[in-house]
Amino acid sequence: MKKGLLYIALGLTLFSSGCTHDFDEINTDPISVDGGRYLPNLLLARAQYSYANKGYAQLLFQSMWPQLLSSTYNYYSNGDKYVASSGIIGYQNQLWIDDYRAASLAAEMTTLANEKQLSNLANVGIIMKILIMQHITDCYGDVPYSEALSGKSGVFTPKYDTQEEIYTSMLTELETAINALDVAGDQLSSDLFYGGDIDKWKKFGYSLMLRSAMRLVKVNPTLARQYAEKAAAGGTFEGIADNAYGRTDNSTGNGNGTSGALLVTEDYREVKWSKRLIDYLRVNNDPRLGVVAEVPPAGLKNGTNSSLAGNRDSSVQIGMPNGYDLLGGATDITKRPDYPGSTGAAGDVYLLGKYSRPTTAVYLDRSAPEFVLTYAETELLLAEASVRGWTIPGTAAEHYRNAVSAALQSLATFSPAAAISAATADAYAASHPLDVSSTEASLKMINEQYWATNGTLFNFIEAWINWRRSGYPVLTPVNYQGNFTGGTIPRRIAYHSTEGSTNPTNYQAAVGRLDKGDTYTSRVWWDVP
Repeated sequence: MKKGLLYIALGLTLFSSGCTHDFDEINTDPISVDGGRYLPNLLLARAQYSYANKGYAQLLFQSMWPQLLSSTYNYYSNGDKYVASSGIIGYQNQLWIDDYRAASLAAEMTTLANEKQLSNLANVGIIMKILIMQHITDCYGDVPYSEALSGKSGVFTPKYDTQEEIYTSMLTELETAINALDVAGDQLSSDLFYGGDIDKWKKFGYSLMLRSAMRLVKVNPTLARQYAEKAAAGGTFEGIADNAYGRTDNSTGNGNGTSGALLVTEDYREVKWSKRLIDYLRVNNDPRLGVVAEVPPAGLKNGTNSSLAGNRDSSVQIGMPNGYDLLGGATDITKRPDYPGSTGAAGDVYLLGKYSRPTTAVYLDRSAPEFVLTYAETELLLAEASVRGWTIPGTAAEHYRNAVSAALQSLATFSPAAAISAATADAYAASHPLDVSSTEASLKMINEQYWATNGTLFNFIEAWINWRRSGYPVLTPVNYQGNFTGGTIPRRIAYHSTEGSTNPTNYQAAVGRLDKGDTYTSRVWWDVP
């Protein structure tokens, strides 16, 4: 294991330059600085950015496993077809590395904040750590938690806690941290989510508690209900102004990794919205269809020129089915009976030119926001909790209506080009009410909306996680030749590739608890059939 990246709590050293005659300072080791010279607030923005900025770490796998995006490009075979292609080990490791780095920043921030008696900052650090660690355990399963981030204490081979232990601890820690937040306390000065607004952090904490609780509906419904009701009583998000998203700024080198990746020539040419998503939006006459998708200009040259806008008319949008290529064989997409044809003329033919791509003006700004947790998601989870008969203020139908409207309006955060008015969103939500004819009909509708909402907000990892939890939408797996799952959609990511050699005892113990070993088809604790 790369100790410097994964388990050692990271710090930030600030230096100033200039002439000095202070020989005590000159003779002080500049890289062995006591906590008094750190500014822990600066670690918050870095932890937030590192967590939210997933780029290829979500595109190569989770954008296509739940069939939100689709690609014929070989590089995306890992996600689109569950076939190992170049880079798979790197992306197997990437989320592990990025998230443990982000968690270490949050943990170090909490330590330094406590030393400086910055209670709000310390507790926001705990909330951030839980947000990030939930990401890790949901993707991998049992992982280092209680002994993670402890390199400064000499722990370099931490044990893997069970996911049950992790969730139990996270919920307890989260409740304590939320209760300790004080609007009259210390102010946050480096906060990409809320600009230091403690009231919003409280709502974020309770919304995260709700999401965490709902993960457990199948394995521990009693605990799930207990914390879902606590979250609802405490106060979750109240509107789209509470949405948590990371701000990026490409001019400073802190750009949006997902947008940047999709602007790569091959990605821009061959990554499309999936048939499953476009069909879902079309059958529901969803206003998002004319916002999130565009058909490229005709011809390969113009169709792959990112400075040229495509056609956003909802009537012409066509999603590309997952599991196909452009290799000329039986799985060549041009041989499908419903292949819509190419665009352009001889010498300038664009074989994928009639398939819909994510709207460039909406999604591909290199300084675009990165959604973390939204009011729409929270309202959908409250709707589900209500459907399950738990004590939740408001009705399931009301929460669902709020969610649908919010999902549509949230797109404007990307760009004015994505704006759907409140009147349009409210009217659509009112005309597409929750199906309350049965519990299962309600759960299906709620979780299909959760999938579409996170997909169109480019939060692909959360869409995949909740698909595993809920089973909705019902998807037909790809069964492409040579796939590594036996023709089933992956249910976890294999552990970091060096864990077996650098932390072998603890790694083997964790692998032994997986139903199919360290594979992409094993199920994590809460993911039961």
